[in-house]
Amino acid sequence: MIQIDESNANSRRRFFKYAFASIAVSTTGIYAVKGSGTPRSNFSFDGEKEAIRITKLETFKVKPRFLFLKVHTDQGITGLGEPITEGRADTCAAAIKEMEPYLIGKDARNIIHHWQALYRHSFYRGGPILTSALSGLDQALWDIKGKALGVPVYELLGGPTRDRIRVYAHARTPEAVKKARAEGFTAFKTGVKNARQSGIVAPQKFIEEATQAFADLKDAAGKDGDVGIDFHGAISPQNAGLLIKALEPYQPFFIEEPVNCQNVDIMADLARETHLPIATGERIFTKWGFREILEKGAASILQPDLCHAGGIFESRIIAGMAEAYYAAIAPHNPLGPISLASGLQLAASIPNFLCQEQVTLGEGYLKTPFVVKDGHIDLPTEPGLGITLDDDAIKDKLGHEWRNPETYLDSDGSVTDW
Repeated sequence: MIQIDESNANSRRRFFKYAFASIAVSTTGIYAVKGSGTPRSNFSFDGEKEAIRITKLETFKVKPRFLFLKVHTDQGITGLGEPITEGRADTCAAAIKEMEPYLIGKDARNIIHHWQALYRHSFYRGGPILTSALSGLDQALWDIKGKALGVPVYELLGGPTRDRIRVYAHARTPEAVKKARAEGFTAFKTGVKNARQSGIVAPQKFIEEATQAFADLKDAAGKDGDVGIDFHGAISPQNAGLLIKALEPYQPFFIEEPVNCQNVDIMADLARETHLPIATGERIFTKWGFREILEKGAASILQPDLCHAGGIFESRIIAGMAEAYYAAIAPHNPLGPISLASGLQLAASIPNFLCQEQVTLGEGYLKTPFVVKDGHIDLPTEPGLGITLDDDAIKDKLGHEWRNPETYLDSDGSVTDW
């Protein structure tokens, strides 16, 4: 006669009960949240389905040029997002306000359904304002869902593909590179020296001085440091070709936006003429915008901005498209800590991640800022986006009137790209 250990049998039954319940949650979204939304312990896996209703959308401008979003729910869970187009904070806030009639009362768990409805029912699809507003909303809804389930967002995107996430810093002088190296960074990005004065056909002096300035930065970074260079779409095709060729001996990490991002055919021509990686994407919106770049081989590094391109999940789709073309993802982010937190969740979940841009690790914004060590940030472990705003610290940063720079050619006063 076989003896059965009742305690072990009960343990096995409990294991399978919660294992199958977890599968049900991940595949059907059936779960209930009780009380204030404390992760894990307030969950019911008894088949009851209880919506998490959106009750309020709150936006506020934060210095130097950010727009933060809080999505409030009837379960006490609040999601964070950054729905901003630089220089158009008030316009993006108005776009969020216009989404309220659709969103208030809706179930926050149905993220993709809401994205599709707001994007497609607008009729005039795409563009920087709509997709930036949608991006911030998407971030906030994923934050809510992760908090409700008690897991980081990357767990809902298939789980982590790496243990830590490489980040890069902005640095325009050798001194700035050395300072950032001392702070733990091993990758950097700079711009082209005097780029906005290069004109349509630059003199030889411009090419030589811009190249030497980059060489000095690369020397400061060392052979084990990476330095990307951002043309910012402000260099003419003629000058871009000359400058890329001159930079080749110094092996930039990447050449970002060598020409205007809309000039895809010329970007593809430049990509074929060099072995240096071409990167682009900060002003490209949604999967549809990135398709042409991949199809024409215009870039081998895509830089979707999670505050512009459509949010976390849309950028995950873009990453999958890029993987099919053997292209890498380096999320663009010259914005705030919510944007960085969103980018880290994406970076953690994709196989073709290269490096994450950042300009703030959250000091003065987050209760627990991110920390860089050996060029990387450890994998976030807290639920949702893994961050908590420090509302007291932010009080003195509320409000701004940041505008885009207005740049002109010194020689004749004509408008130049900034």
